[in-house]
Amino acid sequence: MSSADDRRNVRAGHTHGGGTVKGFVHKDRSPPPSLNDSLEGEIQAFLTDEDQLHTYDDLTKVNPVTPTTVLKCLQARYSVKVFYTHAGCTLVALNPFQPIPHLYSLDVMKEYHCAPQPQEFKPHIFIVAEEAYRNVQGQLEPVNQSLVVSGESGAGKTWTSRCLMKYYATVAASSSVVKSQHTVERIEKRVLDSNPIMEAFGNACTLRNNNSSRFGKYIQLQLDRCQLLVGASVQTYLLEKTRVGCQPANERNFHIFYQMMKGATDEQRKEWEMPRGQRFVWLPNAEKTVEEDCFHETVEAMVHLGINAERQRQIFTILAGILQLGNVNFSSSTDESQPCNLEEQSRDFLQRAAELLCVPAEELQMCLRVRTLKAGKQSVLKPCSQAECSMRRDCLAKVIYAQLFEWLVTFINNSMCADKSTWCNFIGVLDVYGFECFQINNLEQLCINYANEKLQQHFVAHYLRAQQEEYVSEGLQWSFVKYQDNQSCLDLIEGSPVSVFSLLNEESRLNRASDSKMFRVRLEKELCDNVNISWDKFSKVPHFTVAHYAGKVNYQIQGMVEKNKDPVPPELSSLLQKSGNSLLHQIFTDKETENLTSKGLSKVTVVSKFKNSLESLMKILHATTPHYTRCIKPNPDCKPLTFKKEEVIMQLEACGIVETIHISAAGFPIRIPFSSFLQRYGLIAKYSKFKSEARCVDLEADSDVLQREVEKLLRVLLQTQAVDPSHCLGKPNSWVHCGRTKVFLTQSMLDLLEDQRNKILSQCAFSIQCCWLRYQQRRRHARLKSAIVIQAAVRSWLVRREVQRWNRAATVIQDTWRRWRALLKSLAEAELDDAKDLVEEEVPELNPVIRERGSVQLSNIQEPVTVRGWPMGLALASAPSITVSLTATGFQKMMSVMASLNLPSRRGDYKVETNQYTKGLASIRAQPKGSVKLHYQRSPLLYADRQPDQKSDVTGFNEILLEKTL
Repeated sequence: MSSADDRRNVRAGHTHGGGTVKGFVHKDRSPPPSLNDSLEGEIQAFLTDEDQLHTYDDLTKVNPVTPTTVLKCLQARYSVKVFYTHAGCTLVALNPFQPIPHLYSLDVMKEYHCAPQPQEFKPHIFIVAEEAYRNVQGQLEPVNQSLVVSGESGAGKTWTSRCLMKYYATVAASSSVVKSQHTVERIEKRVLDSNPIMEAFGNACTLRNNNSSRFGKYIQLQLDRCQLLVGASVQTYLLEKTRVGCQPANERNFHIFYQMMKGATDEQRKEWEMPRGQRFVWLPNAEKTVEEDCFHETVEAMVHLGINAERQRQIFTILAGILQLGNVNFSSSTDESQPCNLEEQSRDFLQRAAELLCVPAEELQMCLRVRTLKAGKQSVLKPCSQAECSMRRDCLAKVIYAQLFEWLVTFINNSMCADKSTWCNFIGVLDVYGFECFQINNLEQLCINYANEKLQQHFVAHYLRAQQEEYVSEGLQWSFVKYQDNQSCLDLIEGSPVSVFSLLNEESRLNRASDSKMFRVRLEKELCDNVNISWDKFSKVPHFTVAHYAGKVNYQIQGMVEKNKDPVPPELSSLLQKSGNSLLHQIFTDKETENLTSKGLSKVTVVSKFKNSLESLMKILHATTPHYTRCIKPNPDCKPLTFKKEEVIMQLEACGIVETIHISAAGFPIRIPFSSFLQRYGLIAKYSKFKSEARCVDLEADSDVLQREVEKLLRVLLQTQAVDPSHCLGKPNSWVHCGRTKVFLTQSMLDLLEDQRNKILSQCAFSIQCCWLRYQQRRRHARLKSAIVIQAAVRSWLVRREVQRWNRAATVIQDTWRRWRALLKSLAEAELDDAKDLVEEEVPELNPVIRERGSVQLSNIQEPVTVRGWPMGLALASAPSITVSLTATGFQKMMSVMASLNLPSRRGDYKVETNQYTKGLASIRAQPKGSVKLHYQRSPLLYADRQPDQKSDVTGFNEILLEKTL
């Protein structure tokens, strides 16, 4: 194929969204040329169109895969400010060396967390975090996850770990459960607040990084069954405590000391005896300011974690005492039998240190200048040399700082660690110191680089080697990809029976002064067969060189044995146990108790302790699903957006990125056992339209049966998806392969399976919802009918009861009415005149005056009719219209007012009007002869109704007693 054809193929591939470029054939070639050589053949064809190189978001799409092509793609992406790139199973992160807030905002977190397929988004650290979180949600074995963040010092591991913790503290707290919301927010806050404290006490500014982690940590984020964050714990590894008393050139001490110097108030400075302008030997480069010099942030995090003001005061007082110790110097005594002299300017510093540490100054001075030797049951005091005094001073500062750091870690764990019964899974974030190579390297660098070797070996064993060996054992046709195996380097450092560590421990346990030259000779003799170690025979300084996976490092032997012993004079521990500072007293009292419980055991050296803790970490990593993030340092000077090709390609070759891309492009990153595969995806065949293929399977059956069922399931899936062109697989075996015990899948095939499974689960959930809603509706309808029947029965009963009450009441009323009517009738009859009143009586002749006053002139009667005063009678003639005018005076007037008449005629035949006030009560009897007799009595009718009928034409009288006799 010509170069022109190659170019056309490349351009065609890029026009389809940067997919895999076809048309190239891998050829066996000599090692790739250097960066300065001209590029030829396939590499030159690939790099012709450099404008499109930044579009490769996954380096497995690069064709051909060489260090040069990978480097060019990363450089192109870095130039357009794209800092994350997929490399198969690994995420490559380039450090921009400048803040980019929008890349890690809350909206971006929610976008990746809520996306159906985060892998379809641009590469980001949140994709790795979300993949691990969804693995926990999916309960795929192993459920627990580990995120391994590796890279050189200054590559951005600490920042990446901080972003991961922030992501989980955000998405794992997004719960609608009000009951647990307070707990989740509290844990989230404490997890995030642990970072500033641990970075302040455990990080320092080095030549390679302004915020270099001088310890390793594995943060375990604990999740409950609902995948909510309920707790966290921190496991630390090998704090570089020697930095407290010895800082390399142009480097600084731990951040916390500079934070105190720059952020303390005048009152705090007075309490700590740190006046402005005072210089401390153990605080070099104090004028340099870095972003981490934020004392207020550290104090605020302490408050949120529950460290009260008194405890904070004790912590900072101890740290101030350590700084004062650094200014204490000794001078040799002329008499060797006498202790070293304390320099004049150091006396004040020693006094201040004693006051801040709350120990007697005389005892502190004695412990630093005189050591106690035990000979049997007797103790002998021996003066120390000047070098020994300085060493004891440094030892005191280191042991105080190390124990204070351990106390802080324990306090943080106690404040945010959940009870074992409340969490069931975890996601671990591993942030360890990066690979280091300085001008002078000692035991600390050896341990740090050993930890990086272990992590690299874990990656090699888990991915590069184990995957390829598994492919062969499972029957896949596979040609091995060569990779750099660092097992021989690990054997050199930690191997058995002879290794650097074993010889170092043996030398440390000997009761004699160490000799660096003798130790070097022994290393040469015992380890001469290992190709990873070498020596410069012409060097005057005893050292040895180890060929690590990331390069060769020279280790200085001088002082290595003493550091491995890490002795703490017992008189120093006893002094600190007597401290008036309650925190310092508590720390060293507990430490002494631990030493007593472990009495009789052989002394544990630094490398032994570190090796054991690292082994426990590796067991955790092997028992979890790992996710790798490789942080790359683009330039050694930490300059923003500066890309040095030589620096980057060394890191790419050292960590095996190219080999990883090769294996990822050709292999299957996901491997699921048959039983787990059928248990999770068996419902695809059960609920598909090709149900003839599906049947119940015993998951405990042998591998052959399970394999056949898996193949049937995959055929059903392919038949189901063949209808949809967007899911056409083309060559199925390029996406999935059935081995002897496992199913091997690509990420695309896994996404397809998960998508189909989610559709079936959605359909089942919809069916369940329909059945449940139908059941609820029927139940609601039955309850409604029952309620109606009950309501009708209750209403009828109430009506019947009311009617019965009404009937009883009517009967009572009727009976009462009848009795009342009969009573009224009897009373009325008693008030009526007897029959003898109906007989005509002789009307006597009246007095003329009376006759004149009591008479009335009728319009149609010729002669006046006599009206009797008592009882008053009024004769009404039967004429059509009668007008009666009655005037009464005296007693008659009073009686007329009380019982005035108002008799309107029904027919208008007659009318009676009075000139008195029409009010009162009267009984009337119409006599047979046409006369009307008016009766005035005090109580005429006690039981009569004055107005029995409002519509009656007759008012003011008892209608029952009115009779017409005309």
